[in-house]
Amino acid sequence: MGTLDSKVPSGPLAEKWTKHKNDINLVNPANKRNIDIIVVGTGLAGGAAAATLAELGYNVKTFCYQDSPRRAHSIAAQGGINAAKNYQGDGDSPYRLFYDTIKGGDYRSREANVYRLAEESVNIIDQCVAQGVPFAREYGGLLDNRSFGGVLVSRTFYAKGQTGQQLLLGCYAAMNRQINRGKIKPHNRHEMLDLVLVDGKARGIIARDLVTGKIERHSAHAVVLASGGYGNVFYLSTNAMGSNVTAAWRAHRRGAFFANPCFTQIHPTCIPVSGDHQSKLTLMSESLRNDGRIWVPKKKEDAEAIRAGKLKPTQIKEEDRDYYLERRYPAFGNLVPRDVASRAAKERCDAGFGVNKTGEAVYLDFASAIQRYGEEKAYTSGIKDPDPETITKLGEEVVASKYGNLFQMYEKIVDENPYKTPMMIYPAVHYTMGGLWVDYNLQTTIPGCYSAGEANFSDHGANRLGASALMQGLADGYFVLPYTIGDYLANDIRTGPIPTDSEAFDKAEADVRARLERLLNAKGTKSVDYYHKKLGKIMWNKCGMSRNAKELKEAIEEIAALRSEFYENVRVTGSMDELNQELEKAGRVADFLELGELFAKDALQRNESCGGHFREEYQTPEGEALRDDKNFKYVSAWEYKGEPKDAVLHKEDLVFENIELKTRSYK
Repeated sequence: MGTLDSKVPSGPLAEKWTKHKNDINLVNPANKRNIDIIVVGTGLAGGAAAATLAELGYNVKTFCYQDSPRRAHSIAAQGGINAAKNYQGDGDSPYRLFYDTIKGGDYRSREANVYRLAEESVNIIDQCVAQGVPFAREYGGLLDNRSFGGVLVSRTFYAKGQTGQQLLLGCYAAMNRQINRGKIKPHNRHEMLDLVLVDGKARGIIARDLVTGKIERHSAHAVVLASGGYGNVFYLSTNAMGSNVTAAWRAHRRGAFFANPCFTQIHPTCIPVSGDHQSKLTLMSESLRNDGRIWVPKKKEDAEAIRAGKLKPTQIKEEDRDYYLERRYPAFGNLVPRDVASRAAKERCDAGFGVNKTGEAVYLDFASAIQRYGEEKAYTSGIKDPDPETITKLGEEVVASKYGNLFQMYEKIVDENPYKTPMMIYPAVHYTMGGLWVDYNLQTTIPGCYSAGEANFSDHGANRLGASALMQGLADGYFVLPYTIGDYLANDIRTGPIPTDSEAFDKAEADVRARLERLLNAKGTKSVDYYHKKLGKIMWNKCGMSRNAKELKEAIEEIAALRSEFYENVRVTGSMDELNQELEKAGRVADFLELGELFAKDALQRNESCGGHFREEYQTPEGEALRDDKNFKYVSAWEYKGEPKDAVLHKEDLVFENIELKTRSYK
């Protein structure tokens, strides 16, 4: 079993990144003009990397399957972005952010990477403010912060409930500047279908023009994959419907190890499933847990009456409500980490206290916050002895100023006014901590192939804390990759342009065409969505919020059988040489059917519970995750060997020299 080289620099933790930047090779400005870089994915990680690399002087080609980088799924991150600026003066620091992130990931993160992330977090905010991102500000003019789950300080910067959108617009503006200069050549509505290796190095991609169907060859001296996460392997998730694993999986099949695939985050604050007709789920920002209180009825008969439509939540007396997070975790209350909150909601619903028609929902109630804010606003406005109606009106205005667009979104989807009736929420698949294995330089096991943002196995271990995805994507794109990629490209200053009329490109294109033709020639009777839904149910039921050995073994067999049936009986209409969205979906689902099996295999070999990976056999008497640091303190990185069942496990042992491993406690 192989051991991976993370290339973490030596020296004290706080000096590693600075020392590394001083030691690695650089490419001088004149030589950068002769080097091409492909960036696949133009969300926050890819867009930031593309803009920065082009600003440095490299020739950049970007690829995204959307019609514009503005439609990247990064736009959906609502709640905020973490940074240790400590404007609040509440004791925050880069070290505390580092510690919280390591602890939140249940000590399954690489120490040096996480510390670098915490260091760079403060620079991200300055960068984004300079771009004009309209972060919220408090009365003194400083940027405002709010709290997110799993920490005891306020370090989350936000732009109302649309932080991801505003950050992406800043990133897109930076990209547009480089497009206008001719340093970025954008290829929108293009999908990467394979990675091309020349003499063992990543030297280009095969892409399909999604409008014309044309198969294209594109070469470069290095390839950056920033194509997001694979949450849609569950079919229902908070991800955009087009989000997929194809770019990362194609690299995996060419030799890039895939790490920690089973580490998937279940977000506790989503609009519940309403029926089998649904194709995606909607996230309600975790920022709502700052002011919303989560509860279910204490009495089963009340829950049953609510489900039957005979009782309204506002009719349940305060003493008959179970604020179960506040009861079980008094120190953190409603702001426990996402995995803790999600499992607690599932436990209550499984016990029969769910509050919607399916029995899979809990309440997120803002009545207390509206009352509290209303009283404060009345006092500061000089209103003496305000009546209840005035307090409610003023309180709703304050809540609307903080979360208004989220409340509007909820009302449009559910057709209930969340100012008057508690929101209904339930956990859903949200973020994937697994992804392509990368070293300290963000390089995969394929020389010249880099991965950034959610597409890599990231810095978050087994449970990404809220507001960390945006932080990692922008840190990778703006501040890490532009330094580290130069260390590799310094050896390519005399290489010259990479030709695309080589045997390697011929074979890669032939492989792509054969794969597409196989899908088109199946001539079966079932749609692509039919198989995607079946895969999603297997994944959610047997690899979801909790897993056990028996069901994981069943999932492995069922997914392999489903994949075999898919190739025999799927029906993909149309042709390869035209706009064909069914063919696009078929290719993505084919890759999900391989990833799903590896996901279950990874979960089966990890005989412990840590963060988002919860094995029912490994839990404390109180139902909390039970880690096994002696046997599983490693990153699991899988090498492709033809079939997911044949994948070979490599381990990167995690060393913690600067913090003491402790059992997580949010009591």
